[in-house]
Amino acid sequence: MADKKEQRRGLGRGLSALMADVGPNHDNVVSTPRSDLVVPIEKLVPNPDQPRRVFTDSQLEELANSIRAKGVLQPLIVRTNPKNTEQYEIVAGERRWRASQMAKLHEIPVLVRDFDDTEVLEVAIIENIQRADLNPIEEAAGYKQLMFKFGHTQEKLAEALGKSRSHIANLLRLLNLPETIQDMVSRNDLSAGHARALITASNPEELARTVVAKGLSVRDTEKLAKGTLMSARPKGTTTSQSAPAKDADTKALEGDLSAALKMKVQIDHKAGGESGRVSISYDTLEELDVLCAVLSKA
Repeated sequence: MADKKEQRRGLGRGLSALMADVGPNHDNVVSTPRSDLVVPIEKLVPNPDQPRRVFTDSQLEELANSIRAKGVLQPLIVRTNPKNTEQYEIVAGERRWRASQMAKLHEIPVLVRDFDDTEVLEVAIIENIQRADLNPIEEAAGYKQLMFKFGHTQEKLAEALGKSRSHIANLLRLLNLPETIQDMVSRNDLSAGHARALITASNPEELARTVVAKGLSVRDTEKLAKGTLMSARPKGTTTSQSAPAKDADTKALEGDLSAALKMKVQIDHKAGGESGRVSISYDTLEELDVLCAVLSKA
């Protein structure tokens, strides 16, 4: 029992070691583990919780050409499909599976592993992060899945995946932005740094279009967002009359809570004191039910 707990505590690092044979830029490498099986390609199904959502046709075609020439040298990692025991669910290697279909392969080598749902998602995220395959929104969505579906904390993710907590927190804040801006980040029209600068803006979508059109730097984007906030103050008010700006830690905490709850969270902390107020805004009764469930568990 103790050994099992120890294994679970070091799960992320263990899986990272498992994926160490996967190169950062290549799906096929010369030194590979032996496959457990060679299975018909139609018996493989993708993982519904796969954090990667965008598969570029040009990259798939390039990989398909390599597979036509050399075959699939890196076996896919799979598990028995929980919904159909005659099939295998892909844990890692969906790009190889898609490219193999393009290459007209009938069979594909696999490594069969007995993973639970948590391990499946962790391996999928680790594999993609190692290859830098995920865009920031996909990476953030993967972290969010781990947090909500399996109860992981930012600290636990940071330790298991070898990332800093601030890196994970900053990515999760991107999910608070409108979907139009998230799409711009996914398409690489807007960097994650630009997007983060727009999180506190009152009109982020309009500013995002301006940033892209003018090719503004992150620093200029930050200035633009701050300038918009300043101009939004009612005429006749002064800096001394307005509420003091929130410190970076308070804003970061607001972002963390908003990302965790998927609802807008506002913290009003009295300067110099220890009291304040936390406001949580929900848009639907379903969100209220979720919030009540979260608070009840706490």
